[in-house]
Amino acid sequence: MSTANLLRLIFLAAIWGGSFLFMRIAAPVLGAPVLIEYRVLCAALFLAVMALVLNKPLALRQHWRHYLILGLVNSALPFLLFAFAARTLSVSMMAVLNASTPLWGTLIAAVWSRQPVTPKVAIGLLLGACGVALLVGFDHVASQPGAGIAIAAVLCASFMYGVASNYTRNAAGAKGVEPFANAHGSMWASALLVLPVVPFFPAPAAPTVGVLGAVLALGVLCSGVAYLIYFRLIQDVGPASALTVTFLSPLFGILWGVLFQGESVHWYTLAGAAIVVAGTIMVTGFRPNFRALRKAGA
Repeated sequence: MSTANLLRLIFLAAIWGGSFLFMRIAAPVLGAPVLIEYRVLCAALFLAVMALVLNKPLALRQHWRHYLILGLVNSALPFLLFAFAARTLSVSMMAVLNASTPLWGTLIAAVWSRQPVTPKVAIGLLLGACGVALLVGFDHVASQPGAGIAIAAVLCASFMYGVASNYTRNAAGAKGVEPFANAHGSMWASALLVLPVVPFFPAPAAPTVGVLGAVLALGVLCSGVAYLIYFRLIQDVGPASALTVTFLSPLFGILWGVLFQGESVHWYTLAGAAIVVAGTIMVTGFRPNFRALRKAGA
C-alpha cells in the first residue's frame, strides 16, 4: 500500500469513527429510518452538486441495477442497522464491533474469487480479531438490556459491508463504474429504498440544532466524502485492504466517544487498540516509502 493510500485510509477511519458519534447523537431523537433517509439524501444532493462541478455523468440507464444493489447492501440496510444499534450501544462499542468487517470481507473474497489468504494476512486478521475481542469482552456496555440485539445488528451490518466491497470489486455489473459514480448512484438508490419505510417509523421527537448538525455531518462528510475515498481505496488496493479501515476506525471512535460523550478509556481499550493497529499493518502490507517522503519534504 502506498503512502498516499495509507493517508486516505487513516482519514477515512477518522471520518467513519465520527459517524458512530453522530448516529449516537441523532438516532434516539429521529429514529433509524428518518435519520438514515436524511443521511443518504444529504449525501446524494452533495454528490449531485459535485457531479455538476466535476462533469461526472451518472449513466443511470446503464448502471441503475448496479446502483440499487450497491445502495441496498452498502448503505440502506447497514445504515439502518447501525442507527438502530446507536440507540443502545456506545460510540466506542459500535466502532469496535464494526472492526469485524475485514474478517467478513476476506472470507467472502476467498469464497467469491477463490483467492487463498496468505499466512501473513491471516495472522494480521487474527490479531485484529483478538484486539476487538479484548475491547468487547471487558466493556460493560455489552451487558446492558437490549445490547445483544444491537450487537447482532452491528455484526450483520459489518457482514453486508464485506459483501458490498467484494461485489464492487468482482461483480460483472460493477465493473467499469468509477468510484465517484458508485458513491453518487448508491446514495440516490439508498434514498429511494429507505423512503417507503419512513412513514411507519416517525421521529420520536423534534430535532434540535445539534441533531440537525449531526445529520448534516453524517450525510455530507461521513457518506458523501467518505465513500469517494472508500471506493477509490477498493479500486487501488482491493477490498480486503480497503476494509481494514474498520481496524482503525475504532481508535477514532473511542477518541470521539471520550472527547464528546464522556466515555472512559481503560487498560483493555489501549491494549486492544495496539493489537488492532498491528493487525492492520500486517493485512495492508504497508511499507512507507521514506525516500519519496524525503523528496516531498525537500
